[in-house]
This record gives sequence, C-alpha cells and structure tokens, in this order.
Amino acid sequence: MSYDESHLPARRRPLSRLTLTLAAAALVPGAFAGWLIWQATGGSDDGGPAGLPAQGASASASADPSQQPRPSGPESPSKPASGDDAAPGDARPAPGDGPLAGRTVVIDPGHNPGNFKHTAEINKLVDIGTNRKECDTTGTSGNSGYTEAEFTADVSQRLRTLLRKEGATVKLTHENDRAWGPCIDERAEIGNKAGADAVISIHADGSAAGNRGFHVILPALVKSGGADTSKIVAPSRDLGERIAGNFVRTTGSAPSNYLGGGTGLDVRDDLGGLNLSTVPKVFIECGNMRDTKDIALLTSADWRQKAAQGMADGISSFLNR
Repeated sequence: MSYDESHLPARRRPLSRLTLTLAAAALVPGAFAGWLIWQATGGSDDGGPAGLPAQGASASASADPSQQPRPSGPESPSKPASGDDAAPGDARPAPGDGPLAGRTVVIDPGHNPGNFKHTAEINKLVDIGTNRKECDTTGTSGNSGYTEAEFTADVSQRLRTLLRKEGATVKLTHENDRAWGPCIDERAEIGNKAGADAVISIHADGSAAGNRGFHVILPALVKSGGADTSKIVAPSRDLGERIAGNFVRTTGSAPSNYLGGGTGLDVRDDLGGLNLSTVPKVFIECGNMRDTKDIALLTSADWRQKAAQGMADGISSFLNR
C-alpha cells in the first residue's frame, strides 16, 4: 500500500543498542507505555534487531533456501491440510487447551499474487460505506520483484501457527488459493461472519526510499451507508496499541518516520476492510518495500518470524486483557 508522503517528520538521532535494549525491556505484553518510552528516546536508526544486515537478505534467510523469496513470481505457501483451521506442521494444544482457547482470530493477508493478472476484476468498485472503492489492488513490491502478496502470505502463516499454539481458532481470508481477491468488502465480511474476537490485515508499504518503519492503521469513527464503526473504534485502538508495542519489542523496528507523528499509529476512514468491520480490526504496514534497509528486513525469514511473534503477542495480550 502507498500513502501521502507530505508533512514528513524529521529523522531522529540514532539510538544505541543498550538504550534500545533497556527500552524494549520496559515493554510487557499489553503495555503500550514501554513502547512510548522507546519512541521518546529517539527510536532506532537501523530499524531492525541486532545481527541483521543493513542491506540484502539476512544470513538466516540465505542459509535456508526454502525460506528465501524468489526475485520474481509468487511463492507457493503451504496449503492447509483441511479447511480453514488446519495446516501442515501447525503445533496446537488439545481442543479446549491454551490461553486463547475459545477465541477466534481472523488473519487477512493483504492482496493476492494473482491480482496482477486480473486487473479488470479487482478494479470493480465496491461500497465501503463512505464511498465506492476498487475491489482490491495488486499491492506493492520491492525493487528485486519480491511482492507484498508474497510477504503477507508468509507472515500470515507464521502468525497462524503461533496463535494456534496458544489454542486459538484461526481463519485466513485466503491462502493464495483463488485466482484473485477477495474484494475488500468480502474480507471484512469473513471476519464478521466468523464472529472474530480480533482481526488483523497484514501489509507492507510502497513509499519513497528513506521512509522507514512500521505503522498500525486504526479505524476512524464512520457512520455512513452500510458502515458503522462506532462499536469497534475503542477496542480496535486497544488491539492496535498492543500490537505496536509488542512489534517494537520483538523486531526492534522503529515506528514509521513518515506517518503517525512518530507514534506508529494512523487512523483512517477510507479503508473498506475497516469501515465494514463489525469486530475489532486493525491493519499493520510492516515496513517500506521501496527502502533498501526495510526490504532487507522484510526479505529475512528470521525477521518475518519476529514480526509474526510481535503480532501474536499483541493479539494474545488483547484477548487476555
């Protein structure tokens, strides 16, 4: 996804590894205060945890060819064994066990690799309450050809595995198992019909080089047409703050330096996936695919696992509050 880059805040001074460690240690699951302390100290210049290279794929990704994204063409993530709630290799507790037993989480992997071949279908307008908007978009990509859809599919499956280990029932809006889509209104409806306790839509941004960091998008108050977010604004903010705080803790990435005024939070009323949701929901833009330092993180299997862990910890904190 791409955004208006006007009114960019000034870059902050580099933060020492010791300071980052102390600030990250202040974060506990569900506590946004630690993240605010980290942000107030100036953030991280590198945007990634110690040990990850500034450019190119990480050593861990290079050492594991199965995890290394191909420079062009979509990856083929593993298919579920049966239905929405099973996948190869997912370690889960016995039914009814785990701290998230009885909770339902919906994960929405942004975009679809097939969207590039179905522009007519994804350009069809759908009603999002405030206006009509394209069914979906192709998403962005890095300069090497690694697509946003590849990234979101990978992180979504990692996140699903982590949440299942906590006992949650987890559903994905799609698994690259359809030619294109689903449309943004259908994505919202999947979470609504599931009666989800939390929904997260996973993305990566396509902004200008030099724009770095992650941000979490929260729903604005919308009461128009078929959209009414009045009941989900407050819990969605709580969910988003917890995810943001834990994302900093696990990945070491800085909040966006070009959106959200350094908070890592952005409120929007123009996203159908949020406007049409009746359950707590947020989007997360994990980094900027057009920045050389951010794409080095996004193409690292090790970093993607940490990103999934941060999301899982934030969701677990929200559901156990």
